[in-house]
Amino acid sequence: MEYGEGVCHRLDATQEVPPHVVEYAVAAGQLARPLPRTLIDPGLLGEHEALVRAALAYSRGPVAASHLSALRIWGLPVPPSLTWVHLMTDDRRHLRGVPGVRVHRREDFAIEPPEVLMRRHIPVTRVESAIIDSWPLLDGDAKRAPAIVAVATRLTTVGRIREVFDRFPRIAGRRHLARLIALLDAGCRSMLELWGHDHVFSGPEFAGLRWQVPVRIGKRWVYLDALDESSGVNIELDGAATHASAPDRERDLRRDAALTALGFTVVRFTSARLRREPARVRAEVRSIMEAHRRRR
Repeated sequence: MEYGEGVCHRLDATQEVPPHVVEYAVAAGQLARPLPRTLIDPGLLGEHEALVRAALAYSRGPVAASHLSALRIWGLPVPPSLTWVHLMTDDRRHLRGVPGVRVHRREDFAIEPPEVLMRRHIPVTRVESAIIDSWPLLDGDAKRAPAIVAVATRLTTVGRIREVFDRFPRIAGRRHLARLIALLDAGCRSMLELWGHDHVFSGPEFAGLRWQVPVRIGKRWVYLDALDESSGVNIELDGAATHASAPDRERDLRRDAALTALGFTVVRFTSARLRREPARVRAEVRSIMEAHRRRR
């Protein structure tokens, strides 16, 4: 059975060479045995995807990468300290977990679309299931990051996440996950926007704000962080990761000029100021919006 280059099950290896040759290669460090009856190129031991392939070889059966392992395969953020491989299988299968591999079981789980897809030749649970399944395993901002990134990069939609969420009424931390889904549905697409929505731009005076509003500038589309349509005020929340360098500032200036030409008023706030002076930012934005409404 094929598990990708550099990974195989011991039974497959001994069909090609005698068992004592395999054992000599392991003893000499030419092969590594990260899991029972599983062989891997030692140079791949630091790669999580290779370890997932090794876990598939160990399982020798219908399983799929799930939970945090699925998030990694989908390219979503997972804390580097969480290195265990997660596998999902049917609850009728008696596959045992081993150190480094955690086995999850789900009733009538089928290794087929739409629940399981192939990504880089690895069977993996759908991205929405990986997000929901991983929620209880993460803490703080790390809990919210996979869903935020998946929606922001259009890997999935809020509706698809909610559809899977509704199928699991007993998930730990369900109330907080429901709140995150609601904020994503409102248009928030970053951790800073979530914080701003809850701690700065809340209350009846900001009820009309729309988040992540698409606007066409020439031949391209841009997305406004928050827009008050009655005043034309566009509020931009600038996180350090994408707005700190000189090229970032030049890009922002060009964008702001183009939006001004279209009749918008762009107001920018840094992450530091939003968190340090939320009340003052609220008052400033409220005053700007009121002034522009009067002019209109």
